Amino acid sequence: MDWNNFVDDMNGQLRELSKTIPDTTKGFGTLTKAAKEGGVLDVKNKEFVALGIAIAMRCEPCIGFHVKALAKAGGTREEVADVLGMAIQMGGGPSLMYAAKTLAAWDQLAAE
Repeated sequence: MDWNNFVDDMNGQLRELSKTIPDTTKGFGTLTKAAKEGGVLDVKNKEFVALGIAIAMRCEPCIGFHVKALAKAGGTREEVADVLGMAIQMGGGPSLMYAAKTLAAWDQLAAE
């Protein structure tokens, strides 16, 4: 999978969705901003949580978006690997498969 193209394509689909249901997507954006900016955890740690949930929920677009956000927030491959270990422990075999996909996403997306 080419993660860069995958994330770019998903962004295009989300822009189209935003044109179709602008109030809903604006509300989701407001929720996202509040969750990231509030509280005691920094953005990097919140992105680690989001990545773990993305793996557990098997949301490939979410994996791509949160890997990119983690790279921007200063995350490292080793830190991502720790999150992958916890996701595998919590999710068993299916999480093992998505952890492998996430590492491939990191290797492509964090290199930008």
